[in-house]
Formats: sequence, C-alpha cells, structure tokens
Amino acid sequence: MSLAVLNPGGRDRQQSYLAGPGRPEDTIRPPIGVHAYAACCKGGIYREAKAIPTSVQNTLLLLTKNNLRRALASLRYLAARGVSVRVAFRDSREQDIAELLGDVSRYELFCEICREATRAIANTPLMAALLKAAGATDARVIPPPCPIDFPEWDFSQPLEKRRGIFIGTQSFSDTSKHHATALMLANRISIELACPLAVLNSEGRQGGMILKSIQKTNPLFFIVEGPLDYPDFLRLMALHRIVWHLDTDDDNIATAALLCRMPCVGGTGMIARTAFPKLSAPATLEKMEAAALTLLTRDTSWEKAVNDSQSRATESLSFAITASLLQSNPSQ
Repeated sequence: MSLAVLNPGGRDRQQSYLAGPGRPEDTIRPPIGVHAYAACCKGGIYREAKAIPTSVQNTLLLLTKNNLRRALASLRYLAARGVSVRVAFRDSREQDIAELLGDVSRYELFCEICREATRAIANTPLMAALLKAAGATDARVIPPPCPIDFPEWDFSQPLEKRRGIFIGTQSFSDTSKHHATALMLANRISIELACPLAVLNSEGRQGGMILKSIQKTNPLFFIVEGPLDYPDFLRLMALHRIVWHLDTDDDNIATAALLCRMPCVGGTGMIARTAFPKLSAPATLEKMEAAALTLLTRDTSWEKAVNDSQSRATESLSFAITASLLQSNPSQ
C-alpha cells in the first residue's frame, strides 16, 4: 500500500518516499513525525489533493486550525475518486488542538470531516477518543514510526566516545518545551557529576544571552550554535550518554534518541512512553533525575536501557510494524 500524506495548503514541500526513508543526507525533510507515515509506506507528502497520483488509493489527511475548509474540500474530492481517506492532527501539541476546537466554526468543520472520513489515526489514546467523539467511525492509536530498521539511519556511537548530557529542546519561548527548567536541572546534575552538558542555541542573540548566564555557573556547559541539519543534529546528540528534556508535546526527541541508540530521559509522548517507559512520564521528576544519574555513571545500566529501548521500538515503532498496521485496514 502506498500512502499519500496530505497537508492542504501547508508549507511542506512535495516529497516522494518511493524508495522508503532514503539516506539521511538525501532527504528534503527527514522521515520522522507525520512524514514517517508516508516514508514507511513508500508514499509521498503533498499540499494539494490534485497532485496525488491517481494510482494512490490511500491518503492521510492532516488537520490544523487553519486548513479545515481546504481539508474538507480535499476529503470530498478524494472520496469522489474512490480514495480511502484517514484523518489525523498535523500537530500533537495540546495548545494547537485546543485552538482548533476553540472556535464554533472550526469545531463544526472538524466534526464534519471526522464523520465523512474513512478512518482516523491518533498519536495518543486521548486523541483517538477525541476523534471518535467527533464522529470518526474508527480511530486507531498509531504513533509516527521511527526508521530504526534501516542501517543508514543508525547514528550510534560506542559508549567510550560518549560523554555527559545533551538537552533535547531548543526553545525558551515555547512553554510546552519547559526548556529553562530542563536546562537548570541538567546543569545541577552536570555540576554534581562533573560531566559535560551541551545545548543547541537556535534562538540567536536572545537565546544565547540566557544560555551564557547559565554557563557562568558551569565550566562544562557547552553551547552549540544552531540550527543544524537533522543528520548533524543526530551526530551531535550521539556524542552524549543521555538526552534530557521535559517536553510535553513533542515525540521527535525520543525518535532521535532511538536513532542515536541512547537513552531519552523525560517527555510524555507515546514514543517516549513506549520505548523508554521507566524514563518518561508518568515517572516523577525525582525518578527521572535518579535515572539520569544512574545512566551517566553505570555502563551496564546504560547498555541495558539502550538494548531494551531498541527491542521495544523494533516491536512497536519500526517502519515495518507501522506499515503493517496501516495496511491492516486497506481501502476496499
């Protein structure tokens, strides 16, 4: 089954994944997040329904607060062509979904789309329940897959080349990232263990000023100027023993950790909870800090955490598994 992922009027450039995830240096956008659905089924990313080849009979329609009218028109156009259309939220942030539903016209459009769609896909059980309540006849929890089953996406480094903590988040302005809190807690651990702490600055002068203020307290605090291309970001992350974050809305950090073959401490998303259940929510912050200390100081614990996460991801989050799940209800 080839799956087209459609974001009506979105900014994503049209991209083909006919060859699967491709090589890290060759892709316009990495095969993670919503792009991973297309990549695991050898489909493509589109902004216009008419651009989807007539040979493609399965489409995943992405919904945002700004595209609902276009999404409904696209759904009806594709349905008239006999295409099976599933719907999903483009963004999993609670704030984005709240804004989508916080206007009566958007709410009514959303429900109309859910009623007319063939099926729905959700990142979490809560989102699945919401889609069903809005009228979707079937809403399955299928998190975006991770291309861990492709050797070219293996960014692992041996443990002897890894040191310290990498901060997975980059934004002070996005409150869902809890970036400042994560930095301050990790800085305390770094000082206690005398281990390196690295963070990527992607917010220019303003972000740099805040980071340099924290840096004054820790000679092992390293600031890397960004942004970086995704492969370079993974190479940087893989030089550390753990990635640490407190992001409540984004699973891309956990995905990157799987590609880097390293533990991911923190996060609340389905990928984090699936691959790193003892290191993410609902574990308490105190337990996360204790786990970070153990992973930074005990090689056997680190190796077990990596092996266990890879095993869980292979069973639940790989491209092969997700493609199978998506194909289990093909269009008729």
